[in-house]
Amino acid sequence: MSDFIAAEDRAILERHGLADFDALWALKLEAVDEPNTERGGWSSVYRLDLGEAAYYLKRQSNHLTRSLARPFGEPTFAREFRNIQRYSDLGIPALQAAFFGERRLPGERRAILLTRALDGWQDLEHWLQRWQQLSAAQRGAILQACGELAGRLHDAGQVHGCFYPKHIFLREQGAGFAAQLIDLEKTSPLLFGRRDRIKDLEPLLRRASAWSEAEVRQLLTAYLGSEAEVERWSQHLGARRRHKETR
Repeated sequence: MSDFIAAEDRAILERHGLADFDALWALKLEAVDEPNTERGGWSSVYRLDLGEAAYYLKRQSNHLTRSLARPFGEPTFAREFRNIQRYSDLGIPALQAAFFGERRLPGERRAILLTRALDGWQDLEHWLQRWQQLSAAQRGAILQACGELAGRLHDAGQVHGCFYPKHIFLREQGAGFAAQLIDLEKTSPLLFGRRDRIKDLEPLLRRASAWSEAEVRQLLTAYLGSEAEVERWSQHLGARRRHKETR
């Protein structure tokens, strides 16, 4: 079976004897959190430091997701890898894959996804926890970066599906911030226009309780590219939030 190895990472993986599925599967590492066992199999994440580069190694066994296109299931990493490639093709800033592979064994389906570590980046949750200590310029730059990222995502016809602060990573860059997305497994096509956009955006705003109404409007202005529709979008987002909170 053919495995994916990013051209930028092949040399370092080969140098460490890790440019194939079996070597990565056999590697002894300590998991960064408890294994995910929700789907009947298991899925674990490990940090892999190779000196000049750092990665997150994700391994899973019989951890499957099913869809109309794949009714018998496929590893969740297979779906995430496709979405990583789609984001790259569409120019949506997101994590990068270094290796992906699958194996079928009797009674078992294994998958490996190796992604580059986002060292030097912090998730939005980190910034929200110290929001009041940030300068006005920093707060404005973060809102601008998050709004523009959401705009690029939706303008490219994609819905993230888990557009939460913990999945938006930011890094100071010059006078502003760069932003990118992780956890792309639930990405799907944007099919229903504003309805899908509101559905994707509202969970972010509900979790970012540190933002004032004026700051939310600032983010929406960055998202929409102008202030013309901000009031209408604010009303739609508010209505969905109230609906979610009263369910």
